[in-house]
Amino acid sequence: MRLIAKKHLPRRTFLRGLGTAISLPLLDSMVPAHTALAATAAAPQIKLGLCFIPHGAVMAHWTPIGDGTNFEISRTLKPIEPFRDQVVVVSNLAHRMAAPLGEGDNGGDHTRSPAVFLNGVHPKRTDGADIRAGTTIDQIAAAKIGQQTPLPSLELATEDFSGLVGSCDVGFSCAYMNTISWRTPTTPLPMEINPRVVFDRLFGDGSSAKERLERIEQQRSILDAAMDQVRHLEGGLGPSDRTRVGEYLDTIREIERRIQLAEKQNANSSLAVPATPSGIPEDHREHTKLMFDLMALAFQADITRISTFMMCREVSYRTFPFLGFSESFHPASHHQNNPARLENLTKINTYHVELMSYFLGRLKATPDGDGNLLDHSLILYGSGMSNSNVHNHAPLPVFVAGGAAGNLKGGRHLKYPDDTPMSNLLLSILDKSGVPQDKVGDSTGPLTEL
Repeated sequence: MRLIAKKHLPRRTFLRGLGTAISLPLLDSMVPAHTALAATAAAPQIKLGLCFIPHGAVMAHWTPIGDGTNFEISRTLKPIEPFRDQVVVVSNLAHRMAAPLGEGDNGGDHTRSPAVFLNGVHPKRTDGADIRAGTTIDQIAAAKIGQQTPLPSLELATEDFSGLVGSCDVGFSCAYMNTISWRTPTTPLPMEINPRVVFDRLFGDGSSAKERLERIEQQRSILDAAMDQVRHLEGGLGPSDRTRVGEYLDTIREIERRIQLAEKQNANSSLAVPATPSGIPEDHREHTKLMFDLMALAFQADITRISTFMMCREVSYRTFPFLGFSESFHPASHHQNNPARLENLTKINTYHVELMSYFLGRLKATPDGDGNLLDHSLILYGSGMSNSNVHNHAPLPVFVAGGAAGNLKGGRHLKYPDDTPMSNLLLSILDKSGVPQDKVGDSTGPLTEL
C-alpha cells in the first residue's frame, strides 16, 4: 500500500553537483496521491536486459529434465535455482541465419553468432566497410520506449576487440564479432567495457575531463558535492522514501568505491603490460559483477530501460584458473568430445550462469514501485551457438527471467518443436515489452505459451 508523502516530486528529479546529475529511483512521493494520474504513474515500466555468451554450451548439462512446471533443473543452470519461479528455460530454438547459407558461405560461424543473436538476420559476407546485418530488438525497443529515458539504451561488454579491423573469421568483418547491438542494418553499436566510462555516462552531465580526473585523484564521491541537496530532499520525504533514497545513494557510493579501487590498483601496478583503461578490474568476476551493478543502477534510476551485455566475446582466449584448469575458453569449446575438456567447458558455462544469478539477485533486492526490479524486468540469457565443437546453431542454450511487469510467468521449462526459430522468442520479447512487431528476422510468429 502506498503512503501519502509529504510532497509530490517530479519523476525526473535530479541531485546536482561536481558536474553531475544524479537521477533518483521511483519514489512514493513521485506518484500524485488521490489523482487520476496515480494509477498510471505507479504502473511499472518494463526493463529489458539482453545478455550474450559465446561458444554455446554442453547441452547435456544445460537442458533440464522434464518440461512444464514439473522439471528438474540441470547442473549448469543450478545457480539460478533460487529464482526458479521467475525463470523460463526455452528449449529447441535455432538461429538458422547464423549457419552457412549455400555454397561459398562456409565458415564464419563465430562472427555470425553474435551478429544474428538479437535480430535473426544473416549478415552480409564481407571483410570491408560494406557491412550489413539487421536492426536488433534492443534498438527496435529503444526507438519507442527508449525515448522516455535519458539514455535510449546501454551497451556493455567485458572484452574489447574494437581495434580489430578487416577479417576476423573466414571473410567476415570483425565488426560482426564486436557487438550484439545494431541501431540499423549498417550501424553496429560499440560495447563499453570500462565501468568508469559507464558510470560517467549515467551520471555525468558534460563535466570536463579535468573535473573527472580531479574527482578520481581526490577519491571524492560525486555524492559529496550533493549532500546539502540530499539532506534538503530527505527532509520532505516520508519514511519509506527516505530509506529508499538512502539505499540507492549507498549503492552509488559502493560502486564508485569499487571503480576507484580498480583504478588505484591499475595505477600502482608494476607489471610490464600495456596500459589498462582506468576503472577496469583485473578480476573477471569483479568486472562482470560491476557491469551488472551498473546495469541494475541504470534501471533503478530509470536512466535507461534497455541494456545489452556481451559477457564474453566469440573466440575468447580468457582463462579461468579459479575453476581449476588452465585451458582458455575458445580451445575448451572445441572439446572433441573429450570427457575432461567437456568437464572444463561445463564449468565455464556454470560459472557464467553464476554471474547471471548474481544479477538476478541484485534486481530482486532492488525495490521498484510496488515490487522489485526483477518483477519489472525481462532478462534474456543465451548464445547464438549450441555445440561449439561442431559450430551448430541448434538447439540453443537460452532462458528468460523476470516478471516482465506482469507479462511473464516463470517456473517453467518450455520445449518447442526442433528448430523453432529463435527469432520467434525475439518477437515475443518485443511483444511483452510493449513494442509489438509483425516480424523479426526469420520469425514465423510469437512463441505460444510463453
